[in-house]
Amino acid sequence: MGANNSEGHKAKNFIYEIIDNDMKTNKWGGRVHTRFPPEPNGYLHIGHAASICLNYGIARDYNGKFNLRFDDTNPEKEETEYVESIIEDVKWLGADFEDRIFYASDYFEQMYNWAVELIKKGKAYVDDLSAEEIREYRGTLTEPGKESPYRSRSIKENLDLFERMRKGEFKNGEKVLRAKIDMSSPNLNLRDPIMYRIVHAEHHRQGNAWCIYPTYDWAHGLEDSIERITHSICTLEFENHRPLYDWFLNELGIYHPQQIEFARINLNYTVMSKRKLLKLVQEKYVDGWDDPRMPTVSGLRRRGYTPEAIRNFTDNSGIAKRDKVSDISLLEFSIRDDLNKKAQRAMAVLKPLKVVIINYPENKIEELDAINNPEDHSMGSRKIPFCKEIYIEQTDFMENPPKGYYRLVPGGEVRLRYAYIIKCEEVIKNDKNEIVELRCSYDPDTKSGTGTSKKKVKGTIHWVSAKHAFEAEVRLYDRLFTVETPDAGKENDFLDFINSNSLEIISNALIEPSLKNSNPGDKFQFERLGYFCVDTKYSTKEKLVFNRTVGLKDSWTKKV
Repeated sequence: MGANNSEGHKAKNFIYEIIDNDMKTNKWGGRVHTRFPPEPNGYLHIGHAASICLNYGIARDYNGKFNLRFDDTNPEKEETEYVESIIEDVKWLGADFEDRIFYASDYFEQMYNWAVELIKKGKAYVDDLSAEEIREYRGTLTEPGKESPYRSRSIKENLDLFERMRKGEFKNGEKVLRAKIDMSSPNLNLRDPIMYRIVHAEHHRQGNAWCIYPTYDWAHGLEDSIERITHSICTLEFENHRPLYDWFLNELGIYHPQQIEFARINLNYTVMSKRKLLKLVQEKYVDGWDDPRMPTVSGLRRRGYTPEAIRNFTDNSGIAKRDKVSDISLLEFSIRDDLNKKAQRAMAVLKPLKVVIINYPENKIEELDAINNPEDHSMGSRKIPFCKEIYIEQTDFMENPPKGYYRLVPGGEVRLRYAYIIKCEEVIKNDKNEIVELRCSYDPDTKSGTGTSKKKVKGTIHWVSAKHAFEAEVRLYDRLFTVETPDAGKENDFLDFINSNSLEIISNALIEPSLKNSNPGDKFQFERLGYFCVDTKYSTKEKLVFNRTVGLKDSWTKKV
């Protein structure tokens, strides 16, 4: 937990400046209490991660408290699966809510009583207009709304109808409870907003105890009040809703948190709408919410991202007062930077080409030393077997290379990583004129680290021993969309920009033997290829599956 040092917080962002001032004036009696209030109607994405990191970071830095609260007010879209995934994601990101996990549904009785209180004050009424009629009566940004003909119902009648709504006497959409505010207000949110609607549906926690459910606008500020939140951090779309939350809290005369809005983090080359993400899942454009191409926290975790990388990304993106789009390259830089320090190096050949070293002893096997991580020598080294037959990448040999190609060519030399310099003596082809094998010679005096030869070559390539490497599946993930803003057009236009090359599955990659007993989630740098992790969904004891987390550098220059 950080110390309450306002001088150390001032430069962080404008929200910290507000809280620093609150601490100086003792506005909340020295308290800081934040919350993350997700709706359990989908999996969390990178935008939610930014909000989690911000809210928890504030509580941590000011020795305050942080709540996880589910805004479960819509039984038709909410599921226990989503609740469980959200809890897992928040914990994984390192946001410690301790025992403070709450649900809006636990407050339903209190919310109902407060609604009754507003009815008794003449500040709420039961309306029989249909949803379409309510929209029509609401007016526009330039024209005031019209009052409902049911707005003048007596308090007694409203109390009776509202109680009967709760008892289930009416059908879905037959009646709603609305606040009685101002149908001519320039803020459309104050034009008699709906507080309760009838929904005959089973709730994931309350079962069939309720058939009327509070709207988000009615519930949101009340939940913060009940939990005595000090700083209610919201994204910008709730800025115009703040006067409504204030109205509810003031009319009820209850504890009033301070709402502060900030700009959500949007990411290019993806979509962030839960509705659109759900469509990708339901129509099987992706392999579930945790597909490594998804911007969900579970997808990023399965792809090999670390909580530290995501926290660094959100810190580096900054907290702003106006919406912006963050470059996905910044997110990729964050994971490269983190894994460069942590990930063990290893060698893997994705598309193997056999190499026979013609002058190497037939049955000889050497154990060569390889550094596990040049950034962290405490990770030590490992042994890599070397023998007469090895495999290299197909792309590391060319018969007719372009200028500047420093890998293996006919008659050319190249160094094998941690091993020897070899020279291509002969190219073997099949009857289709495809290259199937290279025959090379090696110079025994050029062994890495111990050789006496002063021979130097420009190229170094990776390899694996033919006798010792094991076969694995490797999944090469790329960006899911081909354009920066796939959801900029009409509702379903984003599907037109799906990248058909966003996943390449290599079923017979060869991996050095030191990784054979790797566990799901383990992370590695495959030298020269990028960062990879053992897939947590499809890996088995019989065959490991490795997901590419990110390349060694930004390679998004090819056409997709």
